[in-house]
Amino acid sequence: MDREVKTDFNEMKEILRSYIEKGQSVGFRDIKDAPLINLKPALANIAPLKKAKTCDVQFFAVDCSTRTLKRANNWGIYLFRVSYATVKKREVNWNFKERIKTLKGDSYVRRKILQETRLQLESEMALSLLHKADKNDYVLLDGASYFGGERKFNAMLYEKCEKRGIKLLTISKQSPKLHDEKGRDLIAATYMLAPQGRWVYYPVKKANIHEHLYGDISIIKLCEDSPRAFRCDIMSYLTNQDIQSLLSPLSVISEDPRCLGYPVVLWLAHDFSGVSETKLLQYHVQVEEELASAGLLEVLRQEELACNFADELHGAKYAFKWEWIERI
Repeated sequence: MDREVKTDFNEMKEILRSYIEKGQSVGFRDIKDAPLINLKPALANIAPLKKAKTCDVQFFAVDCSTRTLKRANNWGIYLFRVSYATVKKREVNWNFKERIKTLKGDSYVRRKILQETRLQLESEMALSLLHKADKNDYVLLDGASYFGGERKFNAMLYEKCEKRGIKLLTISKQSPKLHDEKGRDLIAATYMLAPQGRWVYYPVKKANIHEHLYGDISIIKLCEDSPRAFRCDIMSYLTNQDIQSLLSPLSVISEDPRCLGYPVVLWLAHDFSGVSETKLLQYHVQVEEELASAGLLEVLRQEELACNFADELHGAKYAFKWEWIERI
């Protein structure tokens, strides 16, 4: 082994050993809009979660992907595919819509606008599905329960679900804002403290409309055989009922081997939002044809070349081969 690489490995172990033993300074870095949450896990807040024997309700989920078609230092052209999936017993339905958006600004500005656009497209898709939902059906969103304002879900979705009695929950694929008292990952710390089986940690934090947080934060483990737990935000209008009974039906749709422990309806919505490389190439050709017909292609291609040399050194001929967007 190279001496410098060996030194790097030794440094890696020292850093991670310190992190495990001492954690990190609370609030040492906050690069996202949502505030950090730091607390010591409490065993008293963890309750067992029973698996529902039968479940006749319908589950709805939406998700949106973003793929880069062309980009330069000061602009980008993106494909959004927003999809939905519904699951009732073994019956699955799904569909999607595609949009192309062109954004100006540097990469940081565009990243924020892309996040805003994704959340709005997901909100619009979910709103369009509500006429198919009955009272007590579930609508699941990917993310945290931030509604109203920039880079948040549409508050109208919350209001309509509340009015109709639809059970609106948000479940996050990852939750970097949840920390224990030492600044370590709260979900991992809770998992180590919790008993085996299915459980819910509630509440992590209560809803606060003034912070745009419309749901009580919980942590759920939905499958006995899964090593994963997830953040689940329970809308405030649902918290006057038994939380364990509210969440128990999710266990029925969280035992699919493709996504063990994660609600399969959310996994399907995510999977259906994927775009094939053939489709991306087709859109890329169409975009270039449109730009060429407008007499813009050559100038914009030079701006691309000024931006993408590093990508090409890594073998990425097209922007969508080397995605730079931080996934939410």
